[in-house]
Amino acid sequence: MNERPEQGGARRGQGTGGGTHAPAGKAASPRAAPHPPRTPLSDPLTEAVSGRDRGTIGMVERALAHREVMLAFQPVMQAHAPAQPVFYEGLLRVLDATGRIIPARNFMGALENHELGRVLDCLALEEGLAALAEEPGLRLSINMSARSIGYPRWINTLNAGIGRAPTCAERLILEISEASVMTLPEVAQSFIGELQLQGVAFALDGFGAGAFALRHLGPMGFDLMKLDGRLTGTVATDAEAQRMVGLLVTIARTFEMFTVAQAVESTSQLRAMAALGVDCVQGYALGAPRVTPPWKAESARTGSGG
Repeated sequence: MNERPEQGGARRGQGTGGGTHAPAGKAASPRAAPHPPRTPLSDPLTEAVSGRDRGTIGMVERALAHREVMLAFQPVMQAHAPAQPVFYEGLLRVLDATGRIIPARNFMGALENHELGRVLDCLALEEGLAALAEEPGLRLSINMSARSIGYPRWINTLNAGIGRAPTCAERLILEISEASVMTLPEVAQSFIGELQLQGVAFALDGFGAGAFALRHLGPMGFDLMKLDGRLTGTVATDAEAQRMVGLLVTIARTFEMFTVAQAVESTSQLRAMAALGVDCVQGYALGAPRVTPPWKAESARTGSGG
């Protein structure tokens, strides 16, 4: 309770004397006083989240000012024959003030509705298109928010990249998360259709988390379905998880979508996903994200080995 107790002082008496007290055994009438204005109680969790978000924004602003933004590349491989990458995902990274590499999952949530989120989407696309132009055999996926669809700088970056290297379009995959696409489903549908005419492919990221309405799957025309990574954790041993993955694979095939299982971290998970009919797999069991492009590292090894 916030209310302040009354301080000591004269009470209003029942007698005629201005300074008399109330008779013994008779309750005194307290003086009516206006309530002080209430101040909203501070919610520690809200304060902590706000403080964290402010720190995140500051860290990203500093990274942008120093152009300390990069992609880390993680391979996506066939589930039944995980020998060579089918494509790579370019995962956004920034450097903090100490030089540590910070993954996108640590900051993009706080920036989804912020201008900085749009700028980061532009830089991720720019870096991805540069990699595609430099490596003609590369196929690469890049993440974006549905909120960046109408962002002029993002569109200009895409058009400029495709204009410089037209084959980039057919080797580019744009990933939009399930939650993000549902914020602007009609806009996303039109956008996907337009860019698919230029050869760009689209992946629905994090499918199975529960936010996506199945009625949108057909009209939107995604090319790939990336399963929510939480489904992978127990898929090797849990019958319910296996049924869920099997159901999503069936849905994907119905709409002619390839499936990718994410967060695959063990051989048992890999085998389970392959047995359930998943097309491709991604995770630390296949390869960690690396800021040095793997194809460049391979060329350096080949060159140094003579």
